[in-house]
Amino acid sequence: MVIKVFLATSSGSTAIKKKQQDVVGFLEANKIDYAQLDIAGSEENRMWMRENVPGDKKPTNGIPLPPQIFNDENYCGDYETFFNAKEENQVFAFLGLAPPPGSKTDELNGEEEEEVKEEEEQPVTEEEEDDAIEAEDEAEEDS
Repeated sequence: MVIKVFLATSSGSTAIKKKQQDVVGFLEANKIDYAQLDIAGSEENRMWMRENVPGDKKPTNGIPLPPQIFNDENYCGDYETFFNAKEENQVFAFLGLAPPPGSKTDELNGEEEEEVKEEEEQPVTEEEEDDAIEAEDEAEEDS
């Protein structure tokens, strides 16, 4: 599987250039194999990208702007969805890739993260605190 990033190498828009650099920089930093496909220099790339971005993901004018991200033929998303996935540590899932071995990235999905936060925020009741103190006292007496 190869991640395909459709971009415009000769874009006059600073915003588009920054978004493209952000996506490519992330992929390089995480050693993710990808291919850059220039839509400015190749009509074939431009047409393929436009035809393969799902209709509900296209802007109102119908012309998606770069960067657009695919995993082989499967549409992953545009910069906004990439950015949101990055903020939520879900980029590997967004790209349809398994996280690298030993990585904590993507191990928790959003729901599990919420459950962990809720568990961490639970206050300790007086009864639980008393039980813990008694257990400590018993352990000291046994030693």
